[in-house]
Amino acid sequence: MDREIIGGLINSVSRYIHLAACQNMKSAAIKGFGNMVGILKLLKVVLDEVLNSEMLIDEQLIEAAEKLDAMVNEAREIMERRPQRMSKICSVLQTESIMLKARNVSLEICDALSKLQESSSFSSNSFSVQQCMQELQCVEQGRTSELIEIALKDECENVTPSLEDTIKIMENLGLASNRELLMESIALEKERIRAELKKKTEYSDHIYQIIRLVSHFRHCMANIEQLGFLNGKPIPSYFRCPLSLELMVDPVIVASGQTYERSFIQKWLDNGLRICPNTRQPLDHINLIQNFTVKALIANWCEENNIKLSDSIQSEIISLPFSPTGGAPEELSPGNSFRDSLHRVSSSRSSLEYVKSEEQSFFAKHHQLMSDKEIVQHCGSANQQSCCHSKSESISSTISSIDILSKFDEKVSLSEEINYTSPWPSKDQLNNSKNIHNDGIGTHSQVQKLVEDLKSRVSEVQTAAASELRLLAKNDKDNRNLIAECGAIPPLVSLLYSKIKRVQENAVTALLNLSINDNNKILIAEAGTIEPLIQVLESGNNEAKENAAATLFSLSVLEEYKIKIGRTNAVKALVYLLGFGSLRGKKDAAAALFNLSIYHENKARIVKAGAVKYLVEMLDPNTGMADKSVALLANISTIPEGRSAIAQEGGIPLLVDTMETGSQRGKENAVSALYQLCINSQKLCSIVLQEGAVPPLIALSQFGTPRAKEKAQQILSHFRSQRAGVMGKVKT
Repeated sequence: MDREIIGGLINSVSRYIHLAACQNMKSAAIKGFGNMVGILKLLKVVLDEVLNSEMLIDEQLIEAAEKLDAMVNEAREIMERRPQRMSKICSVLQTESIMLKARNVSLEICDALSKLQESSSFSSNSFSVQQCMQELQCVEQGRTSELIEIALKDECENVTPSLEDTIKIMENLGLASNRELLMESIALEKERIRAELKKKTEYSDHIYQIIRLVSHFRHCMANIEQLGFLNGKPIPSYFRCPLSLELMVDPVIVASGQTYERSFIQKWLDNGLRICPNTRQPLDHINLIQNFTVKALIANWCEENNIKLSDSIQSEIISLPFSPTGGAPEELSPGNSFRDSLHRVSSSRSSLEYVKSEEQSFFAKHHQLMSDKEIVQHCGSANQQSCCHSKSESISSTISSIDILSKFDEKVSLSEEINYTSPWPSKDQLNNSKNIHNDGIGTHSQVQKLVEDLKSRVSEVQTAAASELRLLAKNDKDNRNLIAECGAIPPLVSLLYSKIKRVQENAVTALLNLSINDNNKILIAEAGTIEPLIQVLESGNNEAKENAAATLFSLSVLEEYKIKIGRTNAVKALVYLLGFGSLRGKKDAAAALFNLSIYHENKARIVKAGAVKYLVEMLDPNTGMADKSVALLANISTIPEGRSAIAQEGGIPLLVDTMETGSQRGKENAVSALYQLCINSQKLCSIVLQEGAVPPLIALSQFGTPRAKEKAQQILSHFRSQRAGVMGKVKT
């Protein structure tokens, strides 16, 4: 039995090392897991010798082996389920903590073995144990997590964290740029929301402390960025977006009255975040109102300083610290950029004073600037619809979990599924804006009565109740919460099995509307909804199928349900809807499949279910599905099965066409897919060349989005290196 425990530990260690070999361990955020591989490799040599020896194994060794086995399995599970865009700070705190515990337990095992050898005649592995102990003691101690813990403690005590430590943390985690800080803020907010939904109050408070720490990082970055110059002139701080730290080109106001650059705040909102990043106020609505006053002031400032506003859009230039003489921007390398820039701030006090005086003088010229809050109030809630903006391009179209909503601009059936007005009163109509829970027994009792009617054996009563709940849940957040609190979710899930199509349709649409509230998503998912939703996808009417797909999309926002949904027959049913559904059904299916494809394991399932055939067909612009199709193909192209299927289904010529004539987002995803095809297969690379990819690649490398430029340049470089290799062989 004792040897079985050692054998089990060796097996767990081997599985962990194998999994780690398939991961990218270069990221500082998961460096702890990489260090853990080194620890376990050292220990495995010793454990193998123990297993093959006749050494007596005591209780201390067994206890330590069981502890380490549990830690290794915990680390493996975290690595497997780690979200693609997890907070770097949370990740390093988690991974370095486990790594240090594993190191300490490994030392315990070596210590136990050393004592056993002293009292045993067996000593063939004595040297291995001593060597292992020496090397384990030299393992890196997780300095980054220590610095973060110190900074968090300072924050809690209202002490400004050490500037030196702040710099080290930002450099070690690659957070020394405005874009990385934005992505970290979004990841943290999503982590906080998940913690609150699961009622993990202590962890939620911990995340909030980290959010405050990132705000401090941004403050440090802002101090450095004050040295930014355009044409030798300092950029006034009030013309910079609080999120991007860059000169605003398209300033917009959110419901809290704060002004942001449209693309950055849109990125924030597209990830489902509904609080103001600056004030942390809940946003009453997510409409973005153009700040014409600030935009005009920026235009005036640019004109006075001979700066072309179109030139200032190049955020990569603006975000770099310029020398006061207006020279060229310096490269921000991870090693020294942030520290060097900070040194310039501390040693250039006169320059900062110049910046401040320039700002004050400019602001004095325009003292009649209307406040953002006044603009919001002036527009009023009655005009919110006319103030709604059209979504702008996100700052990055990287296929990741935080880009899901921005990839599919249309709202995926989450609020537009009903075209008629609910007969139910809204919260405001019920009782002068009082909370729905306090507006009398009537409303609450009516909802309870509807929930009871869902359980009726009379189909007409079920249909009417589901229909009323569907309408009630459509437009009002408090109504959705009340319906869930009254216990409507389990009976609605049961009705998904109904053979009466109208009952099934109303039930699935009611669940879809309820899932708009994040706290309801978990309740719906935990009510065993996935299997009945699959049945609706397979047997429901068109509208029921569409809304079942949209509900799966909504639930798959939860990371664990990406995995659970992927392991059912849902992928097969969604692919069938993608191929044979209505246009809206195809869109909902594509959105759900895209979301599921973010979890690596699901990509092969999507390919196996035959999705690539339909996705390639939908690259035709006339289908109305081209952008959604190419986004999903770009994700699928990251696995060998996906690349083979794209080539077999004739997708390469259509991807080249999309790269040439598609939308900006379509071009970006097309070139990403072609990049994967080219770098992973010489044969497919030759086909891409034959399809005339070079001219559109050259155009994209000059005029595409930043990511499209990068991928186009990489493909062209790959072409050149391949050609050079062929020429070298010919000369030989």
